[in-house]
Amino acid sequence: MKQRLLSLIRKEFIQIVRDPRTLVLTLLYPVAMLFLLGYAITNDVRNIPLAVLDRDHTSQSRTLLDAYRSSDYFKLEYYITSEDELNYLVESNQARAAIIIPPDYGKEIVAGRVGHVAFIIDGSDPNVAGTALTAAIMVGQSQATKIVASRTMKPAVTQLPVDVRTQVWYNPGMVTANYMIPALIGMILQFLTTFLTATSIVRERERGTIEQLIVTPIRSWELVAGKMLPYVLIAFFDMIEILVIGVLLFNVPINGSLVLLLILSCLFLITTLGIGLLISTVANTQQEAMLTTMFTLLPSIFLSGFMFPLAAMPTFLQVVSYAIPLRYFLIITRGIVLKGSGPGVLLPEIVALCFFALLVMAATALRFRKQLD
Repeated sequence: MKQRLLSLIRKEFIQIVRDPRTLVLTLLYPVAMLFLLGYAITNDVRNIPLAVLDRDHTSQSRTLLDAYRSSDYFKLEYYITSEDELNYLVESNQARAAIIIPPDYGKEIVAGRVGHVAFIIDGSDPNVAGTALTAAIMVGQSQATKIVASRTMKPAVTQLPVDVRTQVWYNPGMVTANYMIPALIGMILQFLTTFLTATSIVRERERGTIEQLIVTPIRSWELVAGKMLPYVLIAFFDMIEILVIGVLLFNVPINGSLVLLLILSCLFLITTLGIGLLISTVANTQQEAMLTTMFTLLPSIFLSGFMFPLAAMPTFLQVVSYAIPLRYFLIITRGIVLKGSGPGVLLPEIVALCFFALLVMAATALRFRKQLD
């Protein structure tokens, strides 16, 4: 009995070694999980991009801005001159918050009165918005306390000399459902098209039916289109289903164009379908295809901003996230649904998705043509 068991174990190890790609995937999977979970899962947001509209330009306004700069919560990246610039920067996600200092701020502080400051926060990401809101008020109160302490004459005021008035845009209640439900569209589109396409074609190869299709008069592009289109239709049905449920049950507002969302979803689907086809040309078995698909999904879940804010991640992971197509599509879905963004604001993301679509489909065409030949 012992000899039989040892022989069986030896046989199984030989089978595992004969499939080195699956073995490598299974050994790398926990390392990738540990790496992503250890570094990406954090809500400790720092260096929030801040736009500054300083209409006062006095030493008092500069001191206030220095206080926000030294707080480590904000990074003063944009110095603007109009509210139109402010609206564009916040809508396009370049600035996640903005401060407006009125022209009489310095005069009010010097006169011993209250200087009012407006602080605009992008509420489309509740994690970043919550941190920005708390930090904006905290820094303003700290600066007000320093001003009171520096005065030789202590006026009897009932209010601190700096009044930071915050306003949250796009998602005033900072509701998590408004942030997550649009993102689910991208995640489901990627999962369905990549996973089902990859396993479907590998399954045909395992059963030997793909060779039967190749010898028929059907063209190669017709074969690929016929395999992909059913999953595209399923993905679109699921997308509409999520939007309907989100509006009816979770009261998610849809402020933008659904037609634009559908068009840009097609662009994203070209990329995800290409990834699925590319995996199918590399994988020899359905198990290998599933493991490879999971390896593509892991970075998308953790490094796209789907669950955790990119601003809270280490710099090198933020750089890596630029290679994740889902990152750009999530900006598109959240921008259209929550902000009502149009093609002009979303142009950088549209260009990025076009690049990924061309790159992935070109690589897939080369690999797939070789296999058909």
